Amino acid sequence: MAISLPAREILQVEDLRTAFFSKEGVVEAVNGVTFSLRENSILAVVGESGCGKTVTALSILGLLPYSGRITSGRVLFNGVDLATLSQEALRQVRGKEIGIVFQDPMSSLNPSIPIGTQVEEVLLAHTSATRQEAHIWAQELLTEMGLPDAGRLLKQYPFQLSGGMRQRVMLSIAVALRPKVLIADEPTSNLDTTLQAAILSHLRLLKQEYGTAILLITHDMGIVAQMADQVAVMYAGAIVEYTDTVSLFQHPAHPYTWGLLQSLPRLDDAGRKLRTMRGRPPDMMNLPAECPFLPRCFKASNICRTSPRPALRSVEDGHQVACFNEMRHE
Repeated sequence: MAISLPAREILQVEDLRTAFFSKEGVVEAVNGVTFSLRENSILAVVGESGCGKTVTALSILGLLPYSGRITSGRVLFNGVDLATLSQEALRQVRGKEIGIVFQDPMSSLNPSIPIGTQVEEVLLAHTSATRQEAHIWAQELLTEMGLPDAGRLLKQYPFQLSGGMRQRVMLSIAVALRPKVLIADEPTSNLDTTLQAAILSHLRLLKQEYGTAILLITHDMGIVAQMADQVAVMYAGAIVEYTDTVSLFQHPAHPYTWGLLQSLPRLDDAGRKLRTMRGRPPDMMNLPAECPFLPRCFKASNICRTSPRPALRSVEDGHQVACFNEMRHE
């Protein structure tokens, strides 16, 4: 009888802190984020815009803008701390070992270079393929993504393609070398439902056929329910709840998570009144010492007002929450 071994942790983020420095002050974008990503699994990172999801992804690959830098923490990929590598060493990891799909393909693709040249670039940089072989390979990659007349597309420029086509080109580049980890930052934003389904299908296929671990950044809880094995809920630069997908939807423990789910329409409860979440996220340049969700929380008590920000703690096996008054479920 074959013994099924547990999936190996391939990416571990430990107490990651990232800040942006400006004349106005310091923006504490990521505040002590810790999670792990296993082979052949999908971890969804969810939260409102500005909560630190994208900055976390950029920190992992050393792609932060000029004013941003990692101030502490580790990013372990196969046991190697990426935060300590040189830019040259990181370039060997990007594309080959870890792929990334950015949220806006129009700003991610070079507008003055043909699509073919941009797809071929990653192949030439990380393999011994000739330019002719890379050209054929690039055409095959676009065809696999369901793009019609791939040979013609290789000669076109990004502005000549639709948003959905550009996103599939970006996905082709990201998965060309079958990376061990794929970071997908809002890969279906601004796309119609048909294109969304096609891209999510490609991501699922990548996981199933090649065992790729996927870090899926999204604000769409429907995609989370459909795709993710585990979920990390972020608020004000920190993870406030971390568990498997079923537990999150059935027993949300943090009031913020509960509020997110209450604001979603449900087919199995069409008559339920949707609840809006009051207030707005805190100023990331002036974060409070206490829980940043405090002004918006309906379960706040004295301990929330007089104690430092709560750390993640286990409420059940594999279910962590950063809250003094987590939700109780019968």
